[in-house]
Amino acid sequence: MTTILDPTDERSPVERQITERTGGLSGVIGLLDISKPRGNIMLDELEKLLAKKAPDVSVRRYTKPTFTKPCPDALRHEIRDNCDLVIEALAD
Repeated sequence: MTTILDPTDERSPVERQITERTGGLSGVIGLLDISKPRGNIMLDELEKLLAKKAPDVSVRRYTKPTFTKPCPDALRHEIRDNCDLVIEALAD
């Protein structure tokens, strides 16, 4: 059983179903750096790990102009159109 921690109000938790996993990765993974300090370092390491563990996966890197504002529409659409999934570097 997997437990998902939700940072929203836990007084009335929402039950969520986890999507079944296939056991492998394929396609194009987008790595989005939101421009917080050291996010790029974490994504560099993740990209190396993906290259080693999932050689059939293609990785594309993206960077938001600033973490203080939402991702620009053009960048969101580019990621949507070119990637099968995205991993975002959120923290310092």
